[in-house]
Amino acid sequence: MVKHMIIWKLKEGLADPCATKAAIKKELEGLVGKIDGLLEMKILIEGFPCSAGDLMMDSSFESEAALSAYQKHPAHVAIADGLVRPNVSQRLSFDFEI
Repeated sequence: MVKHMIIWKLKEGLADPCATKAAIKKELEGLVGKIDGLLEMKILIEGFPCSAGDLMMDSSFESEAALSAYQKHPAHVAIADGLVRPNVSQRLSFDFEI
């Protein structure tokens, strides 16, 4: 199994950061069951004030090949290009096998 973790920092000046975080959470978590090899997706949006990021993705995949397929899947690309990237200023990722 492969873990894919991301921490995002939202852009400054968003009209409604809470709504943006909720929308990202809803859309990304909704991919489970729609993309082969995606086992689990959790988007955490309520971090402590001392957190360096605003959202965190904790996702699990069957394999590294499944993660690669997810990253190119049209459903994921639509969310990434339409909702995540336009609202995020920084992204850090960490992938590993468990």
